[in-house]
Amino acid sequence: MAKLAGDPSTSRFYGWYVVAAVFFVSAVAIGTRQAFGLFVGPWAEEFGVSVVVISAVSSAGWVVNGLAQPVVGRLTDRFGGRVVMSTGMAVLGSATLLLAASPNIWVLAFLHVVVISFAISGVMFTPSTALIARWFRRRRGTAMSIVTSGGSIGGIVLVPLLAYLLILGGWRVTLVAVGAVMLAGALPVLLFVIRDNPEDLGLEPDGGGADARLDLSQAGGQRRGPLTADRWPQCFRSAPLWLLGTSYVVCGVTTAMVGTHYIPFATSEGISTGVAALAFALLSFLNLVGVLGAGWLSDRMPRKNILATVYWVRGIGFVLLAVLPAGIGIWAFAVVAGISWLATVPLTSALASEIYGVKNIGIIVGLLTMVHQLGGAAAVLLAGVSFAVLGSYTPAFAGSAALLVAAGTASYMVRERTVSVRYAGAPLAAGAEAGD
Repeated sequence: MAKLAGDPSTSRFYGWYVVAAVFFVSAVAIGTRQAFGLFVGPWAEEFGVSVVVISAVSSAGWVVNGLAQPVVGRLTDRFGGRVVMSTGMAVLGSATLLLAASPNIWVLAFLHVVVISFAISGVMFTPSTALIARWFRRRRGTAMSIVTSGGSIGGIVLVPLLAYLLILGGWRVTLVAVGAVMLAGALPVLLFVIRDNPEDLGLEPDGGGADARLDLSQAGGQRRGPLTADRWPQCFRSAPLWLLGTSYVVCGVTTAMVGTHYIPFATSEGISTGVAALAFALLSFLNLVGVLGAGWLSDRMPRKNILATVYWVRGIGFVLLAVLPAGIGIWAFAVVAGISWLATVPLTSALASEIYGVKNIGIIVGLLTMVHQLGGAAAVLLAGVSFAVLGSYTPAFAGSAALLVAAGTASYMVRERTVSVRYAGAPLAAGAEAGD
């Protein structure tokens, strides 16, 4: 196996098995998280609480998940992705089974906020992107985009499936099914397939070979760039971390809001849960195309240009959701915003690894993901309050569109050709700083 996996003339480099395993885990973990909106109505009805209360539970979960990210990132740098992700999945699956037995809103809130939200940080995306960054150099963007696209597959398959299970058996049966898949499916994959570094199998990133060694100037590899950090606090002294962090906050605001309120928004406008779930599945399908396309393009051109475009396109989607009738708006949003939905994750992570190096990539990505999740927490709560007070989600959607314009601008301002090890030693073309 090792000889075959290390042979660059074949397509069976073991890193692609790692990608496939994390892809599946992403589909399970992120797909179920994206389905949170399905449970808002059933939980509010069963426990006799308002949508604002469920929004507060979701928001608190995003806060805990965000605060956990740097911790998980540091643990990943110390112990490796296999240990961190396997432990996270074991806790996540067990807690999901317990969630199905919640006798009241307080137990449900504790399990979701304290246990599940912390555990899922140990599964996606901080440890997985740090893991993939160590396995790939030249094809880092492609590999990370494949992993991230697992979340799209999860949305395509799991959101409609869980909506159907809710109709057939209720939310408790649905959560039992989810927990079983996590423990019997995702956990064994992590334990038996994941390896932390290619060196563990006597391999080199990308499968090694002369082509990989000759292409280090484009990939970054082991070369040091202007901002390569030996200690992670050094990152705070440079502009790219602040620019990427600013845009990633907005990413969290917009994805969390829609993940929690997209289906409740549709049902409040008289659209059935089933139709809303299908629209969300379309969004996830188009996101699959967008994530893979963005990753492929970013290995061939500056990543920050693709990242900025992703934010601006998503902004157009929110404009459509705010101004069109809901019956048309949910589908228009799915089509336009779908191609941008999770594409920010591999692009941001790949940029961070190439600007600051892979030594501390776990905690660096963890810090970026923390502000992403904290932004999401605020957005989930504010959108719920907006609906409760104003009876409309339109102000929240319009505000998101404006923030996405700013996020795209911040991403475009990253001087990638100057600070990324991917371009280290490559001469700057005339006028490149304006559009590098």
